[in-house]
Amino acid sequence: MQLWRTYSEKFLAISQREQILILVSGLVVIIFGFFNLSIDGNLVAIAQDKKQVRQLSSANRSMENSIQTLQQSLMQDPNAALNRQIEQYEHKLAKVDQALLTLTSDLIDPIQMRHALVELLKVQKGVSLASFQLIGATPMAMGSSRTADEKSGQAQEKAPDKAEDAKAEVESLVLYRHGIKIKLQGSYFQLRDYLTQLESLQWKFFWQEFHYQLKEYPISELDIEIYSLSTRQEFIGV
Repeated sequence: MQLWRTYSEKFLAISQREQILILVSGLVVIIFGFFNLSIDGNLVAIAQDKKQVRQLSSANRSMENSIQTLQQSLMQDPNAALNRQIEQYEHKLAKVDQALLTLTSDLIDPIQMRHALVELLKVQKGVSLASFQLIGATPMAMGSSRTADEKSGQAQEKAPDKAEDAKAEVESLVLYRHGIKIKLQGSYFQLRDYLTQLESLQWKFFWQEFHYQLKEYPISELDIEIYSLSTRQEFIGV
Protein backbone atom coordinates (compact mmCIF):
# COMPACT_ATOMS: atom_id res chain seq x y z
CA MET A 1 0.00 0.00 0.00
CA GLN A 2 2.85 2.35 0.82
CA LEU A 3 4.35 1.69 -2.62
CA TRP A 4 0.97 2.36 -4.25
CA ARG A 5 0.60 5.74 -2.35
CA THR A 6 4.11 6.74 -3.42
CA TYR A 7 3.38 6.08 -7.09
CA SER A 8 -0.04 7.79 -6.79
CA GLU A 9 1.53 10.95 -5.35
CA LYS A 10 4.13 10.98 -8.12
CA PHE A 11 1.42 10.46 -10.75
CA LEU A 12 -0.68 13.34 -9.37
CA ALA A 13 2.38 15.58 -9.20
CA ILE A 14 3.05 15.43 -12.91
CA SER A 15 1.20 17.39 -15.53
CA GLN A 16 -2.08 16.25 -17.05
CA ARG A 17 -0.44 15.71 -20.42
CA GLU A 18 2.09 13.34 -18.89
CA GLN A 19 -0.68 11.58 -17.01
CA ILE A 20 -2.53 10.95 -20.28
CA LEU A 21 0.65 9.63 -21.96
CA ILE A 22 1.24 7.25 -19.07
CA LEU A 23 -2.34 5.94 -19.20
CA VAL A 24 -2.24 5.54 -22.93
CA SER A 25 1.12 3.72 -22.73
CA GLY A 26 -0.22 1.40 -20.03
CA LEU A 27 -3.34 0.71 -22.04
CA VAL A 28 -1.23 -0.07 -25.10
CA VAL A 29 0.94 -2.47 -23.08
CA ILE A 30 -2.13 -4.26 -21.73
CA ILE A 31 -3.78 -4.50 -25.15
CA PHE A 32 -0.50 -5.69 -26.78
CA GLY A 33 -0.14 -8.35 -24.07
CA PHE A 34 -3.62 -9.74 -24.71
CA PHE A 35 -3.07 -9.51 -28.48
CA ASN A 36 0.28 -11.30 -28.22
CA LEU A 37 -1.28 -14.11 -26.19
CA SER A 38 -4.03 -14.43 -28.78
CA ILE A 39 -1.57 -14.43 -31.71
CA ASP A 40 0.65 -17.06 -30.07
CA GLY A 41 -2.34 -19.37 -29.58
CA ASN A 42 -3.38 -18.95 -33.21
CA LEU A 43 0.19 -19.52 -34.41
CA VAL A 44 0.36 -22.77 -32.44
CA ALA A 45 -3.00 -23.86 -33.86
CA ILE A 46 -1.87 -22.95 -37.39
CA ALA A 47 1.36 -24.94 -36.94
CA GLN A 48 -0.62 -27.93 -35.75
CA ASP A 49 -3.01 -27.59 -38.68
CA LYS A 50 -0.08 -27.44 -41.13
CA LYS A 51 1.42 -30.57 -39.58
CA GLN A 52 -1.91 -32.36 -39.86
CA VAL A 53 -2.24 -31.21 -43.48
CA ARG A 54 1.19 -32.67 -44.26
CA GLN A 55 0.24 -35.96 -42.62
CA LEU A 56 -3.03 -36.11 -44.53
CA SER A 57 -1.23 -35.27 -47.80
CA SER A 58 1.26 -38.09 -47.20
CA ALA A 59 -1.56 -40.52 -46.41
CA ASN A 60 -3.40 -39.34 -49.52
CA ARG A 61 -0.36 -40.00 -51.72
CA SER A 62 -0.02 -43.48 -50.21
CA MET A 63 -3.67 -44.16 -50.96
CA GLU A 64 -3.26 -42.92 -54.53
CA ASN A 65 -0.27 -45.23 -55.02
CA SER A 66 -2.27 -48.14 -53.64
CA ILE A 67 -5.17 -47.31 -55.95
CA GLN A 68 -2.85 -47.18 -58.97
CA THR A 69 -1.36 -50.54 -58.01
CA LEU A 70 -4.83 -52.06 -57.67
CA GLN A 71 -5.95 -50.55 -60.96
CA GLN A 72 -2.91 -52.03 -62.73
CA SER A 73 -3.68 -55.39 -61.14
CA LEU A 74 -7.28 -55.19 -62.32
CA MET A 75 -6.12 -54.41 -65.86
CA GLN A 76 -4.20 -57.71 -65.96
CA ASP A 77 -5.97 -61.00 -66.63
CA PRO A 78 -5.95 -63.05 -63.39
CA ASN A 79 -6.31 -66.22 -65.48
CA ALA A 80 -3.29 -65.49 -67.70
CA ALA A 81 -1.03 -68.00 -65.94
CA LEU A 82 -3.78 -70.65 -65.94
CA ASN A 83 -4.50 -70.03 -69.62
CA ARG A 84 -0.82 -70.46 -70.47
CA GLN A 85 -0.77 -73.73 -68.55
CA ILE A 86 -3.90 -74.91 -70.37
CA GLU A 87 -2.31 -74.04 -73.72
CA GLN A 88 0.78 -76.07 -72.79
CA TYR A 89 -1.31 -79.11 -71.94
CA GLU A 90 -3.41 -78.69 -75.06
CA HIS A 91 -0.19 -78.66 -77.06
CA LYS A 92 0.93 -81.84 -75.30
CA LEU A 93 -2.45 -83.43 -75.97
CA ALA A 94 -2.19 -82.52 -79.64
CA LYS A 95 1.17 -84.31 -79.78
CA VAL A 96 -0.32 -87.36 -78.05
CA ASP A 97 -3.24 -87.35 -80.48
CA GLN A 98 -0.86 -87.13 -83.42
CA ALA A 99 1.24 -89.97 -82.03
CA LEU A 100 -1.86 -92.11 -81.51
CA LEU A 101 -3.07 -91.30 -85.02
CA THR A 102 0.28 -92.34 -86.47
CA LEU A 103 0.27 -95.48 -84.38
CA THR A 104 -3.28 -96.56 -85.17
CA SER A 105 -2.64 -96.10 -88.89
CA ASP A 106 -0.24 -99.06 -88.64
CA LEU A 107 -2.63 -101.30 -86.71
CA ILE A 108 -4.64 -104.16 -88.15
CA ASP A 109 -7.78 -105.25 -86.31
CA PRO A 110 -8.93 -108.92 -86.35
CA ILE A 111 -11.62 -108.26 -88.97
CA GLN A 112 -9.13 -106.65 -91.35
CA MET A 113 -6.64 -109.44 -90.72
CA ARG A 114 -8.86 -111.92 -92.57
CA HIS A 115 -8.62 -109.86 -95.74
CA ALA A 116 -4.93 -109.16 -95.15
CA LEU A 117 -4.14 -112.88 -94.94
CA VAL A 118 -6.04 -113.56 -98.13
CA GLU A 119 -3.90 -110.98 -99.92
CA LEU A 120 -0.80 -112.21 -98.14
CA LEU A 121 -1.27 -115.77 -99.36
CA LYS A 122 -1.91 -114.79 -102.98
CA VAL A 123 1.45 -115.93 -104.25
CA GLN A 124 2.90 -115.08 -107.64
CA LYS A 125 2.80 -117.54 -110.51
CA GLY A 126 5.68 -119.97 -110.07
CA VAL A 127 5.87 -119.36 -106.30
CA SER A 128 4.68 -122.12 -103.99
CA LEU A 129 3.81 -121.87 -100.32
CA ALA A 130 5.86 -124.48 -98.45
CA SER A 131 4.66 -123.66 -94.92
CA PHE A 132 2.63 -121.12 -93.03
CA GLN A 133 2.71 -120.60 -89.26
CA LEU A 134 1.01 -118.16 -86.90
CA ILE A 135 2.88 -117.01 -83.78
CA GLY A 136 0.94 -116.32 -80.60
CA ALA A 137 0.13 -112.77 -79.59
CA THR A 138 2.77 -110.99 -77.54
CA PRO A 139 1.66 -107.96 -75.44
CA MET A 140 3.61 -104.73 -75.76
CA ALA A 141 2.83 -102.28 -72.90
CA MET A 142 3.01 -98.62 -73.89
CA GLY A 143 3.32 -97.19 -70.34
CA SER A 144 7.05 -97.95 -70.17
CA SER A 145 7.81 -95.60 -73.06
CA ARG A 146 7.46 -92.41 -71.04
CA THR A 147 10.51 -90.24 -70.89
CA ALA A 148 12.21 -88.93 -67.73
CA ASP A 149 11.17 -85.36 -68.56
CA GLU A 150 7.51 -86.38 -68.66
CA LYS A 151 7.83 -88.14 -65.30
CA SER A 152 9.51 -85.11 -63.69
CA GLY A 153 6.90 -82.83 -65.20
CA GLN A 154 4.16 -84.93 -63.58
CA ALA A 155 5.95 -84.67 -60.23
CA GLN A 156 6.26 -80.88 -60.42
CA GLU A 157 2.74 -79.91 -61.42
CA LYS A 158 -0.73 -81.43 -61.55
CA ALA A 159 -2.21 -81.62 -65.02
CA PRO A 160 -5.83 -80.72 -65.78
CA ASP A 161 -8.32 -83.60 -65.81
CA LYS A 162 -8.27 -83.75 -69.60
CA ALA A 163 -4.50 -84.16 -69.72
CA GLU A 164 -4.54 -86.72 -66.90
CA ASP A 165 -7.19 -88.77 -68.70
CA ALA A 166 -5.17 -88.73 -71.93
CA LYS A 167 -2.00 -89.81 -70.11
CA ALA A 168 -3.85 -92.59 -68.32
CA GLU A 169 -5.29 -93.76 -71.63
CA VAL A 170 -1.85 -93.88 -73.27
CA GLU A 171 -0.27 -95.60 -70.28
CA SER A 172 -3.01 -98.25 -70.15
CA LEU A 173 -2.79 -98.92 -73.89
CA VAL A 174 -1.49 -102.40 -74.70
CA LEU A 175 -0.56 -103.44 -78.21
CA TYR A 176 -0.39 -107.05 -79.30
CA ARG A 177 2.19 -108.30 -81.72
CA HIS A 178 0.99 -111.06 -84.05
CA GLY A 179 3.75 -112.91 -85.87
CA ILE A 180 3.55 -114.87 -89.14
CA LYS A 181 6.17 -117.25 -90.52
CA ILE A 182 6.07 -118.07 -94.22
CA LYS A 183 8.26 -120.38 -96.27
CA LEU A 184 8.14 -119.89 -100.05
CA GLN A 185 9.78 -121.65 -102.98
CA GLY A 186 10.41 -120.24 -106.43
CA SER A 187 12.96 -118.54 -108.60
CA TYR A 188 14.80 -115.44 -107.45
CA PHE A 189 12.79 -113.04 -109.63
CA GLN A 190 9.48 -114.69 -108.73
CA LEU A 191 10.24 -114.38 -105.04
CA ARG A 192 11.35 -110.79 -105.58
CA ASP A 193 8.02 -109.99 -107.26
CA TYR A 194 6.15 -111.56 -104.36
CA LEU A 195 8.00 -109.36 -101.86
CA THR A 196 7.19 -106.33 -103.97
CA GLN A 197 3.54 -107.38 -103.91
CA LEU A 198 3.74 -107.84 -100.13
CA GLU A 199 5.13 -104.36 -99.57
CA SER A 200 2.41 -102.80 -101.70
CA LEU A 201 -0.43 -104.13 -99.54
CA GLN A 202 -2.62 -101.52 -97.85
CA TRP A 203 -2.03 -103.23 -94.51
CA LYS A 204 1.29 -102.68 -92.86
CA PHE A 205 3.47 -105.59 -91.79
CA PHE A 206 6.82 -105.27 -90.07
CA TRP A 207 9.81 -107.41 -91.03
CA GLN A 208 11.33 -109.60 -88.35
CA GLU A 209 13.48 -112.21 -90.11
CA PHE A 210 14.49 -112.77 -93.72
CA HIS A 211 16.43 -115.79 -94.97
CA TYR A 212 17.04 -116.60 -98.64
CA GLN A 213 18.70 -119.80 -99.78
CA LEU A 214 19.33 -121.23 -103.26
CA LYS A 215 18.29 -124.87 -103.23
CA GLU A 216 18.65 -126.16 -106.76
CA TYR A 217 18.94 -123.65 -109.55
CA PRO A 218 16.67 -121.94 -110.38
CA ILE A 219 14.59 -122.95 -107.33
CA SER A 220 15.25 -120.97 -104.16
CA GLU A 221 13.71 -121.04 -100.72
CA LEU A 222 12.71 -117.95 -98.79
CA ASP A 223 11.91 -117.93 -95.06
CA ILE A 224 10.37 -114.69 -93.82
CA GLU A 225 8.89 -113.74 -90.47
CA ILE A 226 6.68 -110.68 -90.33
CA TYR A 227 4.37 -109.30 -87.69
CA SER A 228 1.47 -106.89 -87.34
CA LEU A 229 0.28 -104.73 -84.45
CA SER A 230 -3.20 -104.66 -83.00
CA THR A 231 -5.00 -103.49 -79.88
CA ARG A 232 -6.86 -106.83 -79.82
CA GLN A 233 -5.34 -110.05 -78.54
CA GLU A 234 -7.28 -112.23 -80.95
CA PHE A 235 -5.61 -112.53 -84.32
CA ILE A 236 -8.50 -113.13 -86.73
CA GLY A 237 -12.06 -111.98 -86.15
CA VAL A 238 -15.28 -113.41 -87.48
